[in-house]
Amino acid sequence: MPARSRPLSPHLDIYRWQMGNTLSILHRATGVALAFGLIALAFWLISLAGGEESYQTAYRVFASPLGMLFLAAWSFAFFYHLFNGIRHLFWDVGWGFERRQRIASGWFAVIGAFASTAALWVLLWHGGRL
Repeated sequence: MPARSRPLSPHLDIYRWQMGNTLSILHRATGVALAFGLIALAFWLISLAGGEESYQTAYRVFASPLGMLFLAAWSFAFFYHLFNGIRHLFWDVGWGFERRQRIASGWFAVIGAFASTAALWVLLWHGGRL
């Protein structure tokens, strides 16, 4: 059998990185982050049921700098996954497939996630009062 001279799949030297695949990878990564975040949520709920000492332990974990960073990242993952999921719902009904619409909705998902995360943490930081 003769050897084929054409490549079987795209190679890195001819492939151009695009916004669409970046957003797709980020959507999958935020889905994984949300799944791991459920472990933290379960830990917090179990600490509530475990009494004051158990809750204080969970509070110290989540109030630590690393815990706060985790919670902020988890909230970004939630908002990005939400906005990008809405974007996909529009695609499911056949809207937003043109190039400009895809790019605009992708930027909306990213900027909306950052803005929503920042707004949430400003509200939390100020105790719900602005």
